[in-house]
Amino acid sequence: MFLRIVQTSSRQREIAEVVLRNGWGYMRRLLSGAKAEEPKLPPPAVLRNILIDLGPVYVKLGQLLSTRPDLLPAEYINELTALQAEVPPVPWEEVEVVIRQQIHSPLEDVFKVINPQPVAAGSIAQTHRATLIDGREVALKVQRPGIEITIEQDISLITSLADVVSLTRVGQYYDLKSLANEFAGALRGELDFSREAEATDQLRRNLAGSRWFKPDRLVIPEIYWDLTTEKLLVMEWLDGEPLLTANFTGGDAGTGVKAEKQAIVSLLIRAFFQQIYIDGFFHADPHPGNLFYLKDGRIALLDCGMIGRLDPRTQQVLTEMLLAMVNLDAQRCAQLTLQLAESIQPVNLARLEAEYDRLLRRYYSLSLSQINFSQLFYEVLQRARENGLRVPGNMGLYAKTLANLEGVARTLDPEFNLPNQIKPLMTDLFQRQLLGEAPLPALLRTALDLKSLGLQSPRQIELLLERVTSESLQWKLSLRELEGLRRSLDDSANRLSFSIVVGSMIMGAAFILTNDRTSSLFWVSITLFFSASFLGLWLIVSVLRSGQLK
Repeated sequence: MFLRIVQTSSRQREIAEVVLRNGWGYMRRLLSGAKAEEPKLPPPAVLRNILIDLGPVYVKLGQLLSTRPDLLPAEYINELTALQAEVPPVPWEEVEVVIRQQIHSPLEDVFKVINPQPVAAGSIAQTHRATLIDGREVALKVQRPGIEITIEQDISLITSLADVVSLTRVGQYYDLKSLANEFAGALRGELDFSREAEATDQLRRNLAGSRWFKPDRLVIPEIYWDLTTEKLLVMEWLDGEPLLTANFTGGDAGTGVKAEKQAIVSLLIRAFFQQIYIDGFFHADPHPGNLFYLKDGRIALLDCGMIGRLDPRTQQVLTEMLLAMVNLDAQRCAQLTLQLAESIQPVNLARLEAEYDRLLRRYYSLSLSQINFSQLFYEVLQRARENGLRVPGNMGLYAKTLANLEGVARTLDPEFNLPNQIKPLMTDLFQRQLLGEAPLPALLRTALDLKSLGLQSPRQIELLLERVTSESLQWKLSLRELEGLRRSLDDSANRLSFSIVVGSMIMGAAFILTNDRTSSLFWVSITLFFSASFLGLWLIVSVLRSGQLK
């Protein structure tokens, strides 16, 4: 089937050539007709080269896979995390056509000047600096012309390959069809810049107020909605340089470069912990290229194309999981993992706890400042996968965000200690989870509930005792697990009864045929025989089609 797919278009032949050129042995054997029962990934470096050679869409696929430590081992995650598309910029003439189509007005009436040289070029879009007619500096993110056609072609190929591989045990274990659909949805979403604009605005509103950090120290670019479309994103231009290569001024108070870096680390940790554990809406790609140090000393958070979302229950479980990891509590880690993940096979809790215990024992001799908690969380997810647990996709985004954030923090401050940074935040977080944002109203509501319960309980207990003494108490049990067994027994009983009837018809026909050969009874016996044969054949076919014949 795969060979037929490869022969259908020039793009598919190009993919086969790239795969073979990079030496993926499994695919070479498959295309040559040799036996290959289960798919095998190429080595991490080979996989990275294949994705780069295949172009922007497959680079995006690699970036998506880098957010799934529950699917790939750590060496693949590390190799794919820094994956970037090496694409030349689109000529200005073509970019200008796209801008004119989206603006629907003469450019001279909207922009005072547009720099034809892009400041950045990516797999889906490139960015130009411009000045509006009123003098405001803006950034124009323009979609590459014709990229949607290429993306749809490659999405079709990826979903076709997923259909093929999903027929194998490995494909079913990793649910590759769902993964391909998730990738297709994420990629199509990136083509609609209005979604990124909405996410940027939402993040800007969420971080406009906080009790954990000073909101005026963190900047999210403002969106100009009157000029933004699905293929053109117009936002505030922020003048600065990448955070890790910036020349720090030493802060407004002149406290020194080291103190300023530590203050920036504290700001980022607190801002992202608010996004993750309070808002449940977080920037999922805070790599160094998306963090800028502005000329006025503020920190800018750019590119909200990748956003993670967490529901309140998951937020609470992740809070406890982080605390369990800080305390190196293997038993609690195992219990919380079961709350987060979906089991795709029976899970041995004792074995999972033992593996977590062996994992955490490696960190017992280290101080908390030496522990890389993002790497530890990656390893926790890996152990979950090895034990037949499938964690939600947003856990990968959470892990990647934590890894990027911790990496930036340790680069800026080699003495970075995550537990010390989050200790006051965790105390406040647990207080919020217990009492809510307004403790006094929450306590009053609880008091009212207790009062209502105290008034109702005596009467309810009295009714219960009356029913027990009068023998009118009834119990209603619903055991859903027995429903499948009941249906199976019903089917077996029906087939057994049907088999007895068929056997009786055959025996009756044979008895009539051997004891009475008159013409009328002869045809009755023949009719009974053929009817019984037809019904018996139908019964055999139904059993075979049900898949229950062992």
